[in-house]
Amino acid sequence: MSLDFDTHFEPAYGQAVPIAEGIARLTVNNPSPYTFHGTNSYIIGKDTLAVIDPGPEDDAHLDALIRTIAGRPVSHIFISHTHRDHSPLAARLKALTGAVTVAEGPHRSARPLLIGEGARLDASGDTGFVPDLTVADGQVVEGDGWRMGTVLTPGHAANHAAFSLEGTGILFSADHVMAWSTSIVAPPDGAMSDYMASLDRLVERDDYVYLPGHGGPVVSPQKFVRGLKAHRKMRERAILERIIAGDRTIPEIVGAIYRDIDPKLHAAAGLSVFAHIEDLVGRGRIVSDEAPSLGGHYSPA
Repeated sequence: MSLDFDTHFEPAYGQAVPIAEGIARLTVNNPSPYTFHGTNSYIIGKDTLAVIDPGPEDDAHLDALIRTIAGRPVSHIFISHTHRDHSPLAARLKALTGAVTVAEGPHRSARPLLIGEGARLDASGDTGFVPDLTVADGQVVEGDGWRMGTVLTPGHAANHAAFSLEGTGILFSADHVMAWSTSIVAPPDGAMSDYMASLDRLVERDDYVYLPGHGGPVVSPQKFVRGLKAHRKMRERAILERIIAGDRTIPEIVGAIYRDIDPKLHAAAGLSVFAHIEDLVGRGRIVSDEAPSLGGHYSPA
């Protein structure tokens, strides 16, 4: 199944972009190879508001959020996950508005840490964030004229959640599904087995459109998610084929599979390969003489 990415997006930094009735998008000016044009924050409601993913520490973005809020009460701040481009500004926005912060939980690894992985986990995550309200899968939070359902989607991060604006067919998919690119799944933050299971969950839903954490909307989302699954399976097959052919290390596999990408992105590609390798080891498709790691050696089962 083909996977067509949509990279057409106007970030309109500092401006609230109307998306649908009662929904506006503000994009942080933090572009990068991993954030596309920047992180999207969403403002929900008309009278009493909710904010989804206020973003990183950024004074200009906080000013834009406050201008858009325009003195209206903010009852809730929803956090999809605690990577540093999504959640850190929640503390200052909460202090200014008194809103309740809502999330699946604090930052954590997807599995027990190996030696040396703690520093990488801390570097990627907003470890100081603790939600006021911890939500479970399927839990609904009610506001003024809106109801937000929780759809837990671990994979990109262990505490990743999507939020469904009930009765609209709109799912705020954060970094789990984006129109412009595949999601990064990088241990120990995330796990490929969790990510694939979360894709399966979304295929079973009947959402009309996804509003992601970076870039523009995902239309025909079930078709797109099926394409993502096929893409990941294709990447898995390529990794398995390289190991069968004799590659034993992640750098060897990255050099063969990602030969056409910018070498600056090879480290990220290595983490993606590592995520697939962890999953393949867990399913008994390949073997390692020790716990899977970035420096490990792998062979066919």
